[in-house]
Amino acid sequence: MKFWIAAALLFLAAFGVAISGVNEYFFFAAYVVLTAVTLATAWNILGGYAGYVNFGPPAFFGTGAYTAVVLFKWLGAPLAAQIAAGAAMGGLLGFGVGLLTLRLRGIFFAIATVAVVFIMETLMINWRYVGGATGLQLLRPPVIAPFETYARMLFVVAAFMALASVAVARYVQGSWIGRGLRALRDSEEAAEANGVPTLKLKLFACVVSGALMGAAGAPMPMYLSFIEPASTFNLSYTISALGGSIIGGMSHWLGPILGALLLGTLQQIITVTISGEVNVLIVGVLLVLFVVLAPEGILGLLKRWFKASSK
Repeated sequence: MKFWIAAALLFLAAFGVAISGVNEYFFFAAYVVLTAVTLATAWNILGGYAGYVNFGPPAFFGTGAYTAVVLFKWLGAPLAAQIAAGAAMGGLLGFGVGLLTLRLRGIFFAIATVAVVFIMETLMINWRYVGGATGLQLLRPPVIAPFETYARMLFVVAAFMALASVAVARYVQGSWIGRGLRALRDSEEAAEANGVPTLKLKLFACVVSGALMGAAGAPMPMYLSFIEPASTFNLSYTISALGGSIIGGMSHWLGPILGALLLGTLQQIITVTISGEVNVLIVGVLLVLFVVLAPEGILGLLKRWFKASSK
């Protein structure tokens, strides 16, 4: 109950900020950071809870984005319908990918998910209806009141999706599903021997993770008013999702939030003050430092600090 009260207060705070006189760049940057929170949280359901390292977030993110474009171009569908359809298509892709790849393990599963990214990108490159390789310019409809700009409206949408993804991850972690996923992460053979439906749980995690990533990608075309395959299926989304989870801590739903907020905010500051190209270097350095010095992420460091201070 406390979580839902806090979530409602945070959403109301985001709505209040969106209709205030805050500088416009804040909303552009905050949208990117909140999208990173959604991606990291979604990735952690399969990669953190179940231990299946997924390098395919761009495939699900891009599927959601292109689904939104098709609906908007074909039917003029509103943003809410685009997000719902993006989530549905992302979940469907997750189910298909899960059926084909979840019997693989370790590096073989990771490589297979990378292949899905290139397959989806190739399909979009050869689909002229959505612009093919050159992309498609979108004429956005008028912004909905009481928001003044699309950046402000999409900031609230991203805040809602981030809170929704965290709520889903929190529920999964505390339920029998989360316990089953952690059991198969520790030892899949032992989990199966004890009656845990490992394949069903992995499929569930793949579908839920894919649906959340698809929903995260759906507003992106409206955010940019443009879409093209190279940037939409960019592997930087993998770095963002995986990096946020590893840096924050993969054992708890709170970890991806902390990691994505730290990483996303740092990247936005560096982009403005130094250069956008330095972002990859910063992410790489942080990942190496946390993997070597703090493999349990920020949450692990906090636990150590609390234990040390309580003695």
